[in-house]
Amino acid sequence: MAFNYKKSITFRLVQAAKAQRARAGAHLMRIGLHPGQELVLKVLADGDGRTMSQLALALGVQPPTVTKMITRLSAQGFVRRQVSDTDGRLARVFLTDSGRDLVQSVDKAWKRLEREAMSGLDDKDRKKLRKLLRQVEKNLSVAVDDDPEHESDFDTDEEADDGKGKEKELAVA
Repeated sequence: MAFNYKKSITFRLVQAAKAQRARAGAHLMRIGLHPGQELVLKVLADGDGRTMSQLALALGVQPPTVTKMITRLSAQGFVRRQVSDTDGRLARVFLTDSGRDLVQSVDKAWKRLEREAMSGLDDKDRKKLRKLLRQVEKNLSVAVDDDPEHESDFDTDEEADDGKGKEKELAVA
């Protein structure tokens, strides 16, 4: 029997991530930002004056992506680049006053998004979900080995749904 990806947790995770990004985009558009730009502002709010390499590392993206984001945020007047006093090859990025003010709007947008996303979940479920998502993130952040025995680690909702308790094989493409 073929793997039913629509019942997989990873498919649900992808769908939830897409929905979150779309909703976040709608909230951020109201304050003049695109998804991802708010993270740059938040990282700089936590530690102003980072280099492009430090920003790339903190954001988990490639340096060219950071360069593009900083260029756009700079054109909007939210950040400024300054050549390092100690190393002329390095540029440090700082929030402007308007960028610093915008961080408060980002916080409000994130709080609203959090309320929308967690609607209908009690505190216990929210804590459990946060813990589970941290574990999924950790699992996906480590190198995955190609041990074929790990294929048996996968299960499908069908195994639980059919009530018969018999094992089903996953078709590997």
